[in-house]
Amino acid sequence: MNMDKPLRRVAIFAMLLFFGLMAQVNYMQGSQAEALRTDSKNSRQYADVFNAPRGQIIAGGQVLVSSKETGKDNPKYGRTYKDGMIYSPVTGYFNGGASKVEMAYNSLLGGKDKRITQQRWFDTFIGKKAEGANVELALDPRAQQVAYAQLKKTSRRSGAAVIDVKTGAIVVLASFPSFDPNEVAPQTGLKGGKRLEQLDKQAGVIKPLIDNAMSQTFPPGSTFKTVTAAIAMEQNGLSSSSTVNTGTLILPGSNKALPNSHDTGNCGSRAPLRGAFAESCNTTFAEMAMKMGIEKLNQGSSKFGFNRPVQIEPNLRAAESDVPVEVRNPETGKMEPTGQDGTARSGIGQENVRATPLQMAMVAAAVANNGKIMKPYLVEKVRAKDQSELYNAEPKQFSQAMKGDTADQLADMMRAVVTEGTARNLAQFGIAGKTGTAEQGLGNPNARWFSGFAPVQNPRYAFAVVTEGTGSGGENAGPIAGAIMRAVVSK
Repeated sequence: MNMDKPLRRVAIFAMLLFFGLMAQVNYMQGSQAEALRTDSKNSRQYADVFNAPRGQIIAGGQVLVSSKETGKDNPKYGRTYKDGMIYSPVTGYFNGGASKVEMAYNSLLGGKDKRITQQRWFDTFIGKKAEGANVELALDPRAQQVAYAQLKKTSRRSGAAVIDVKTGAIVVLASFPSFDPNEVAPQTGLKGGKRLEQLDKQAGVIKPLIDNAMSQTFPPGSTFKTVTAAIAMEQNGLSSSSTVNTGTLILPGSNKALPNSHDTGNCGSRAPLRGAFAESCNTTFAEMAMKMGIEKLNQGSSKFGFNRPVQIEPNLRAAESDVPVEVRNPETGKMEPTGQDGTARSGIGQENVRATPLQMAMVAAAVANNGKIMKPYLVEKVRAKDQSELYNAEPKQFSQAMKGDTADQLADMMRAVVTEGTARNLAQFGIAGKTGTAEQGLGNPNARWFSGFAPVQNPRYAFAVVTEGTGSGGENAGPIAGAIMRAVVSK
């Protein structure tokens, strides 16, 4: 009888220790799992990355990326990309390292995110690996396929972006040349690693790993006149019916004339701003830029997204589009303020002005959406394997680039480009926009652009297409944009 009490005490104490141990293990493996996994001293984070299936990447109900067992110990799971060349500008690749959506949602796809591990704490406690979540894109697969097929016809680099003006959802993000992520997936082993290195170090301007839709910049040429016009209209009280100079402009620094593509019609001497925009008179917008100065041009363009990287998803940003206030002196190598000649050329999207197709689609979105730009995004939803929702995109305003009345007038001016201006060949497509043809230096092909919106009335989507080659934007990029937008609006 005397032994029962000590035994009970020992048993109770042992039980308390057991439950304490369980609580500690649960805390460490559950709530602290993410911190432990990413600790720089934890070598297992590199050893087990291929030992569990990653989640799928889905668009329009189609599985674009999935994991399959390899039948090997390492890697136990590979990664399979459907039509990899078409979708890699969005999905990116995964081989331990990652890019694009594979990188931005790595912890959710890999089942390591705390939203999964905390929800599945008991599985973690008993040693069962949490399954990766599925990522659903805003992409329109049919339109993406059309975009890639069209861009593939071009002679050098090309890219296209389409965004929903009301939400910011990116429905097309296509690029050529592209690469196939299957070539560098985990199951390819050392061969895939060498292929990735080869792609990364490819000489010249053709860089398949750097997509031409949001990660590469080009001189936007006359598509940038939309920005210049918006700033000038709001700063100087101009309207689409205001009379502007369209004739000869002598640049003050070089004392040379800035040419128009033609010196007849609206570009002959003086014309309404609407007509100067429709026929893309260089002298009008170069003069506007000189009058406002490079600082105001820079500040005004920032409202559209220039001069800063635009975040698309976590750790995924578009390349920075720029309107520089300084230029490098080729003789001294030093940065100097942009002069009057350079400011004039900046106003027509030349000099050192650079933009991605996504940026120029954002400019067109501001025109189509009463001056408002919504934050661009690629991922619509993330769901756990049990279909519970872990993430749902919420449309957010990126900026108010201009007043609604200014946007309405610019929208009418973009319609005039197609009905009576430089893009009359595109009337059949039911789109409105602005042509652009930018020189890229001696021996380099033109950057040919068309950016705008569709449908022509009550627009829902904004777009931009750039291609490289001879000829103009209206003749080359325009029909590609038209074909893409037919696919987008017909869904």
